[in-house]
Amino acid sequence: MGLFDRVSRVVRSNLNAAVSSAEDPGKILDQAIMDMQEDLVQMRQAVAGAIASQKRVQMQASKAQTGATQWQQRAQLALQKGDENLAREALVRKKTQAETASALQAQLDQQAGTVDALKRQLIALESKISEAKTKKDMLKARASAAKANERLQNSVSSMSTNSSMGAFERMEEKVLQMEATGEAAAELAGANLESQFARLESGSDVDYELEALKASMGGGTLPPGQESRGALPAGEEQTSEVKDKAVDTELEALKSELDSL
Repeated sequence: MGLFDRVSRVVRSNLNAAVSSAEDPGKILDQAIMDMQEDLVQMRQAVAGAIASQKRVQMQASKAQTGATQWQQRAQLALQKGDENLAREALVRKKTQAETASALQAQLDQQAGTVDALKRQLIALESKISEAKTKKDMLKARASAAKANERLQNSVSSMSTNSSMGAFERMEEKVLQMEATGEAAAELAGANLESQFARLESGSDVDYELEALKASMGGGTLPPGQESRGALPAGEEQTSEVKDKAVDTELEALKSELDSL
């Protein structure tokens, strides 16, 4: 294979690829319909011309046949008048007209077949154009849908590889992490607050008991709210005093033991 053939093939392939990529289905279909319409106009003109020629031949054939009939009548008239030479001349003219009429009739039969064929072709072309128009609208709609689908797929493909989409996903993950951290902090704060109140409540009971013990031992004043809690009924005051003296005796004995150690 020569260098020229290889270069020619490369150029033609590139041209075909460029033409294919530049083809717009909608525009190509519209142009095809326009071309078919032009063919239809030419076909109609051809049929009209064939019909007009057929009519002319038919008129000529009828005229020749009429002329032959007239010369036949004249030949008969000449014989009736006794002019044989004139009758012979009339028959010669009659023969010429009859031959012309016969030739025109043969041509007319041939043209009739041609006209019929052209009419069938015209009807077929009109049917094809009507069908093509219907298909054109359908194909244009399908081409538009295919283009829209291609644009959509390209958009989806570009979004999946786009850094902005990745940043959006990262920010979404970060927001979720921040929400989880906030919820955990809220739970810890609530637990700490509960523990603080629990310590305060437990501490209050011990403080009250300590103050109550001091009051019972040293005659101190009970904390507010504990006076009613620490107060004894009137009938039990003497028993409480006896118990207090016993407690004091035990404390004194305990101190003596501690001092002797």
